[in-house]
Amino acid sequence: MDIHRVLIKPTITEKSTLLQESGKYTFRVAMNSNKVEVKQAVEQSFNVTVLDVNMTKLRGKQKRYGPRFSKQPDVKKAVVTLKSGDRIDLVEGV
Repeated sequence: MDIHRVLIKPTITEKSTLLQESGKYTFRVAMNSNKVEVKQAVEQSFNVTVLDVNMTKLRGKQKRYGPRFSKQPDVKKAVVTLKSGDRIDLVEGV
């Protein structure tokens, strides 16, 4: 898989911001990606050293629109642990 299609977007929430202080960054990744591809994509995109990658799949919720049901898409997240001293600037221009 092409490394530019592995990382979809960074996850910026209150919890992920607190994790950044300990060198952990969260990303939304492609559903068919694996840990090795995520590690290579982060290292090449941000010029950092990745120590560990943890991944989880989140099932999409079912929503109800009147009598019809609709399912939100499934999402895959990756939590990437960097070597101490390495940093990624996710929010620029602030």
